[in-house]
Amino acid sequence: MKQKKKDLRKKIIQERDRLTEAEIAEKSARIAENLYKLPAYQDAKAVMFFISFGSEVDTRPMVEETITRGKLALAPKAVPETKELIPSVIKDFDQDLVPGAYNIPEPGVESLRPLEPQKIDLLIVPGVGFDLEGGRLGYGGGYYDRFFERLTPGVPLVALAFEMQILPDIPLDQWDRHVDIIITENRIITSN
Repeated sequence: MKQKKKDLRKKIIQERDRLTEAEIAEKSARIAENLYKLPAYQDAKAVMFFISFGSEVDTRPMVEETITRGKLALAPKAVPETKELIPSVIKDFDQDLVPGAYNIPEPGVESLRPLEPQKIDLLIVPGVGFDLEGGRLGYGGGYYDRFFERLTPGVPLVALAFEMQILPDIPLDQWDRHVDIIITENRIITSN
């Protein structure tokens, strides 16, 4: 199973890396519009985003829009020793974020403003691939799987993905948690 996931991860990332910057920007803008339509987003007071890197859906404009709308926008700080995430309030994208673990932008030491995970109303999760049932293929670190346990039960897990990342079937282990909603540039998929 581990090798199967690893091979699938590599294949999807290679395919996603073929997107141009313009394609990523255009598709990400459409994904953002779909996010803003979600009642779960509109009602949320505190939204935690993954901070995009590489060829991922660009979350920066969404973080900035969330701040503009007067909501709390949070970004995770990774703690590699324990594989934990510390949710931190972002006030200014450029000032607050620095390259962190794995070179992913994260809150810097002086801009760390932790918030208890139980206060998060909506969690925007990263992933390499997803299926229509909400199966999620992550990056393999287990950070989010551990973090899900710390949320208030019922908090919606929303994945942002390009249409090319939606697969017929994702190989899952028993501890893998499904996401509730997947937003692509073309549609909003609600899993059961």
